[in-house]
Amino acid sequence: MTSRVALVTGGTGGIGTAICQRLARMGHRVATNYRDEAKARAWQQKLKEHGTDVAIVPGDVTSVESAAAMVRGVEQALGPVEILINNAGITRDGTFHKMTPPQWMDVINTNLNSCYNVTRPVIDGMRERKWGRIIQISSINGLKGQYGQANYAASKAGMHGFTISLARENAKLGITVNTVSPGYVATDMVMAVPEEVRAKIAADIPTGRLGTPEEIAYAVAFLVAEEAAWITGSNLDINGGHHMGW
Repeated sequence: MTSRVALVTGGTGGIGTAICQRLARMGHRVATNYRDEAKARAWQQKLKEHGTDVAIVPGDVTSVESAAAMVRGVEQALGPVEILINNAGITRDGTFHKMTPPQWMDVINTNLNSCYNVTRPVIDGMRERKWGRIIQISSINGLKGQYGQANYAASKAGMHGFTISLARENAKLGITVNTVSPGYVATDMVMAVPEEVRAKIAADIPTGRLGTPEEIAYAVAFLVAEEAAWITGSNLDINGGHHMGW
């Protein structure tokens, strides 16, 4: 397998960590960004203790300038970015009639505008080399909506619109662009929800359980493989049957 350079935004979170570990085990050289250096270095050291080496670079994905500098930092450390996982995301929940401008803009900037900010500095190189893998980590709630998440659902639905347009523009240049839409996954954020609420969520899932970060990482690994060259513009739902489409 060819070893490539992979950038995973938001890599220190639950799903991001699993993606970083999976890509590193595949032999790729992996990097992620941080805003809190002390926290990121502790995360990096913990991964090293488990045999995974991930480079960390400063970078705010909501800023065009910071994202470009982040990409330059990765390329100086590891080489040209060939695999990009747009995974960074936040929630600022609230019913729309009470939603403040910062609640709306923070989520749109972090979840959706970041896709432009981070992808724009890497796409030219991918086009020149005629190879690339770009994956957006969206959400089940971008497909079905969710009470109190007009901002989050809009941002996650927008990610797939970005995917399918970018896929059309770059398909002939060996670049695939896809979306992965997880359902409810047992990350620290979800596990912090009261147990009775989590039980109610799980009861609505046909498989009867939450997903794991590793199951999402497996889907990412599948889509970045050399053999996945004919899969582009697709959305892969991973939600235990919680929401089904075709």
